[in-house]
Amino acid sequence: MDLLLLFDYIGTFVFAISGTLTAANKRLDFFGATMIGFVTAVGGGSLRDMMLGDLPVSWMRDLNYFWLIIAGVLVTIVFGKVVMKLKKTLFLFDTIGIAVFTILGLKKALLMGINIPMAVMMGLASAVVGGVIRDTLCNELPLIFHREVYATACIVGALVYLLLNYLGLNEHICELATVITIIAIRIVVVRFDIALPKVELKE
Repeated sequence: MDLLLLFDYIGTFVFAISGTLTAANKRLDFFGATMIGFVTAVGGGSLRDMMLGDLPVSWMRDLNYFWLIIAGVLVTIVFGKVVMKLKKTLFLFDTIGIAVFTILGLKKALLMGINIPMAVMMGLASAVVGGVIRDTLCNELPLIFHREVYATACIVGALVYLLLNYLGLNEHICELATVITIIAIRIVVVRFDIALPKVELKE
């Protein structure tokens, strides 16, 4: 199996867990938790594919995504207390997930002839839109807008991929460097509680 596809599956599974945990905190029923887990896992990729005109969207063409999401929901519901104790592991997989989704969105857009700035935005959308939908449906201010350096890490990672690709490095090296960059940024900002400056308007 292609390494990027494997990471894509892992990211989908972990995003489903993330969505289900949020739903559980809001005391939603089983159906509600499943829906939140589902949109968290595939929301970004769906938006990307629709904007690029790649239809049906990718997860509808590969049944593995469906079963991974269902597995993520069930694991969270059945082993919720154990899952909560694995926050550091989930954080790592979540970060790998957003890194891989960033690369997938970026590469897909470039292959379809989209210009570089918009291709970066497609990579960003792949990585973060699912979380935005999750938080919005759960009546929360989306995490990426007010707390963690999340989207910024994806953008920096995308730029690293573009630079190394331009320099002619091996594709796997470009992908690995992107994943490492995004993971490193996320670990540093969480470890040292770094956040972007808040916008404050003065009278």
